[in-house]
Amino acid sequence: MTNDWRDKLLTLRAELQSVAAIGEESAAVVELDQSKVGRLSRMDAMQAQAMAKASSNRRQVMLAKITAALVRIDDGNYGLCRECEEPISPKRLDIDPTAILCIECASKGEAR
Repeated sequence: MTNDWRDKLLTLRAELQSVAAIGEESAAVVELDQSKVGRLSRMDAMQAQAMAKASSNRRQVMLAKITAALVRIDDGNYGLCRECEEPISPKRLDIDPTAILCIECASKGEAR
């Protein structure tokens, strides 16, 4: 079963890396020359740039989570809750293979 999650994590990482290559173009610096771009077009471009940067940040966070999950697989700690050290439900790992908390510990953390 761990190999299935490893494959899922590797596939997800490859997808994120390919999207990252495309997304870098959208995050490029917006030109200041208003003779080429009108004020509203420039505002749209700046908004698109900000959204592209936010997406890039989310991708980087997810890539870090994937890398950490792959390390846990290699170390033999994958699927164990970081808080209570009980096994994380396979259904939870199917939904989020980067999960580090069981559903009970995650619920406790959200209640705080």
